[in-house]
Amino acid sequence: MTTTGVIVAVVLVVVAVLITAVVSKILFNSEIKRRKLDDESLAAKKKKIVDDAIREGEEKKREKLLEAKEESLKARNDLEKEIKERRSEVQRSERRVQQKEENVEKRSDALEKREAGLNSREDALNKKSEEVSRLSEQRLQELEKISGLTSEQAKEYLLKIVEDDVKHDSAVMIKTLEAEAKEEADKRAKEIVVSAIQRCAADHVSETTISVVQLPNDEMKGRIIGREGRNIRTLETMTGVDLIIDDTPEAVVVSGFDPIRREVARIALEKLIVDGRIHPARIEEMVEKAQKEVAAKIKEEGENAALEAGVHGLHPEIIKLLGRMKFRTSYGQNVLKHSVEVSQLCGLMASELGLDVRVAKRAGLLHDIGKAVDHEMEGSHIQLGTDICKKYKESQIVINAVEAHHGDVEPTSLIAVLVQAADTISAARPGARRETLETYTTRLKELEDITNSFKGVDHSFAIQAGREVRVMVVPEQVSDADMVLMAHDIAKKIEDEMEYPGQIKVNIIRESRATDFAK
Repeated sequence: MTTTGVIVAVVLVVVAVLITAVVSKILFNSEIKRRKLDDESLAAKKKKIVDDAIREGEEKKREKLLEAKEESLKARNDLEKEIKERRSEVQRSERRVQQKEENVEKRSDALEKREAGLNSREDALNKKSEEVSRLSEQRLQELEKISGLTSEQAKEYLLKIVEDDVKHDSAVMIKTLEAEAKEEADKRAKEIVVSAIQRCAADHVSETTISVVQLPNDEMKGRIIGREGRNIRTLETMTGVDLIIDDTPEAVVVSGFDPIRREVARIALEKLIVDGRIHPARIEEMVEKAQKEVAAKIKEEGENAALEAGVHGLHPEIIKLLGRMKFRTSYGQNVLKHSVEVSQLCGLMASELGLDVRVAKRAGLLHDIGKAVDHEMEGSHIQLGTDICKKYKESQIVINAVEAHHGDVEPTSLIAVLVQAADTISAARPGARRETLETYTTRLKELEDITNSFKGVDHSFAIQAGREVRVMVVPEQVSDADMVLMAHDIAKKIEDEMEYPGQIKVNIIRESRATDFAK
């Protein structure tokens, strides 16, 4: 190869190297530009993301602020409503207090006027009394002169004559008055009781310890039971009752001795059937709703009972206890209806006798208030009712009427006696109380066995549905005087050994016959 060829080759190599360098530089610059553009694009995206996040945060912040404002406004409205209610209640209380103060002032003025009048009358009476004493002394002096006897001697003589006459006259008068008073009292008492019964008519409904819930179809029974019985176990646990699912078509029986729990279970089950979604969580929700509904119903029933009886000013807790009595029965008689009827009877009889009708109605309505809690607390319904009345500051007349309505203590007022009579009337009214046939026949047999156990009894018969027993005695063994003691002893033994509603009348019959033949 020549020198020219070598030079050309070297030049070509140098040119190639330069071209390669230039191309590499261009590619490098383009790569730098591309990377710069990518970095700018990435920064723009980051900025956009940050801006979006900030904007979204601001929107959520505004939403939370709006929600907080709404909750604050709602709380404020509720608070204002409660404040208005309490303010109105305070105003009502102030009006009542003001009215009472006005009444007290009026009574005080009347008493002052009456006292002034009495003082003037007292002065006049004192003057007349002094004048009478002076004239009496003059008369005694003149009598002593005429009769020749001292005042002491004349007094003894007159007293002896008057004493003999008075003894005879008083014996005759007492006997006559006793007979007339007894006849008039019996007649008047019967008139008052009959009048009260005629003016007070009440419906009586027998209630049991079960409730029946109708189902739309028999398939619903399986849904109520649930997988492995979880639904029915949850419902029984939450309500404290037993669910009886048997072959009865399209029906489920709710059984329980607590009528309030049974009512809660019935309402909850009906709501579940209508809703269709039956599972443990839903059951708990429906039971809570049913409990609230029953609580509201209890309060409403108590208010309605107080309104129907015409009794006002009862404590709110007593109103609730009255409502609970709607779900309580005694011998099949609804206790709340019985209490309202007793209240009305007491009011009617009190008006006939000129007693305080308001207090009589109040005592009649509250006489069985202990039965609202006697299945939850220890003690008789009389003791529990007395404690409740004392707790809520009822008057002593009402407390004594509650204590004495079954004769456990002596009544201290006529109103307590009226409550006893009205309670007996309401319980003894035909259809008021229900007994099973077995209980009824057992009670009649016990009654006849008790009377037949006494010496001298020939045979006895329980009549008037067990409210009267007639005892036939052997005349040779039981005298007329013995009959009175025997009647008392039989009544005492019946009270000690038997449980029965109302009272039982004991009639002892002694018959003597003399027979002869005319030939």
